[in-house]
Amino acid sequence: MLKTADLPDTIAVFPLPGALLLPRSRLPLHIFEPRYLQMLEDALKTPQRLIGMVQPNPLPGSEAAVHSIGCAGRVTQFSETEDGRYMITLTGVSRFRTRRENDGFCPYRRFEIDWDGFDRDLGPTEADDGFDRGRFLDLLDRYFSAQQLATDWDTIKEADDELLINSLSMLLNFAPEEKQALLEAPSLETRRETLVTLIEYALRGGGEHEELLQ
Repeated sequence: MLKTADLPDTIAVFPLPGALLLPRSRLPLHIFEPRYLQMLEDALKTPQRLIGMVQPNPLPGSEAAVHSIGCAGRVTQFSETEDGRYMITLTGVSRFRTRRENDGFCPYRRFEIDWDGFDRDLGPTEADDGFDRGRFLDLLDRYFSAQQLATDWDTIKEADDELLINSLSMLLNFAPEEKQALLEAPSLETRRETLVTLIEYALRGGGEHEELLQ
C-alpha cells in the first residue's frame, strides 16, 4: 500500500472539464493530442506512473487556471491504436492540492503538489454507515427513468458502498463545478449526501426547494 512519502512532489496534470477521478476508482481516457501523448510516455517512465486529473477553473484574466484540488491516478492499463492514439485507464490513488505550476519547455502542464490531508485516500475501502441503500436505489430509479437511462441493476445492487457512490459520482452527467464538489467531499458519507442533493436537484429540474433525501 502506498504512503504519502512514496508519492512525488511534482506530477503531470491533465485539465479536463467534467472528467472526475476518485481514489480507488477507474477512469478510462482517450489520449490523442501530441502533448498528452508525450505526457503519457513520460509518466510510463516513472515508478509511480501518475497523472493528475484536475478541473479547469477559468478566472477573469486567467483562462488557464485550474481548481486547487485534483486526484492523481496510476496508469494501470493502456493500449495503442493503429493510428497512434492510446486508450488508457487511470486508477485513482490520492487527491492532492496544487501548489505551484512549473514553468519550462514541457508541452504539458506540471505542478508541484501537496498530498497532506488526504491520508484516507491511501487507506482501505471506505464504508458509509448511514447509507440507506433501499431509499437511495429508489431515488436512483426515479432519476434513471427521468433521464431515460438504462442500467444494470444487478451490478448496482451488488456493488459495495464506495464503488456504487464513487462510480455514480464519476459517471452521471453533472456540471464540472458539481463534479468538483463531489471530488472535494471529505468522506464517503458527505460525497453520498452531495450526490443525493445533485440527483434530487436534477429531478426537480433545478426548481423549487423540497426536502432532500439524506
